[in-house]
Amino acid sequence: MCPNCRAFITTSDKVCPYCDIKLGAPAAARRAPADLLGGLIPQARFTTIVILLINAGFYLAEELPGLLHSGSVGLPIFQAGAKFGPYIHEGQWWRLITAGFLHGGILHLLMNSWVLFDLGAATEEAYGTSRYLVIYLLSTITGFYGSYLWNPATASVGSSAGIFGLLGAMIALGVRDKTSYGAALRAHYVQWGIYAILLSALFAQTDNAAHIGGVAGGFAVAYVAGTPRLTGNGERLWQFAGAAAVGITAVAFALMFRWMSTAGRF
Repeated sequence: MCPNCRAFITTSDKVCPYCDIKLGAPAAARRAPADLLGGLIPQARFTTIVILLINAGFYLAEELPGLLHSGSVGLPIFQAGAKFGPYIHEGQWWRLITAGFLHGGILHLLMNSWVLFDLGAATEEAYGTSRYLVIYLLSTITGFYGSYLWNPATASVGSSAGIFGLLGAMIALGVRDKTSYGAALRAHYVQWGIYAILLSALFAQTDNAAHIGGVAGGFAVAYVAGTPRLTGNGERLWQFAGAAAVGITAVAFALMFRWMSTAGRF
């Protein structure tokens, strides 16, 4: 689609035949192979695979004995980074972020990774890397904040809050696009969201408050953000926002590990 008028075009078009704007490569395809470990990681899924690797790394640190220290059990990252109302109320805001990168079991991790692998690529191609990072972070926060308000006494983790945020972003894309393609896109992802919520309801431990908060946050951010434009100065602001999202996430984990250290949990 043309990023300006959203009309269907061919991959060989250099200028949109409908709005006459000069076309460039899709946002997810602008990286050189050298940026992607010599081409080992598919370009359209680079950011998503980085997130998946981070999730897997923290799961290993949580589960494997002696991975990061000499004790007989893994690091208590679950306790340190999970959404838990009493600690958040005391000021540990970072749990609204760190909880989105931790998982409660291998099946939990694999199911979320499977969905994120496909949905992340679609979202990044539509919105670009910077908006994708902002959407993922803010929907993780809104998801776990919704969980904190709904059920503060229960610990909760999982990347599904951010995943539902990406789902909300794709629904927003369909809402903004007034063409028949937009209607089809909206119907597809709304249906997907309904199925996901109903399936989640079958499992007692599922945090549907985080899912609903995530999809609402993702929709709101994406609807305001819109898709990347080929002209204008707004893209530089989104690049800064994407970098800030990465920085805030790093700060959140730094605070989590500092709390673990001061609490004697290493």
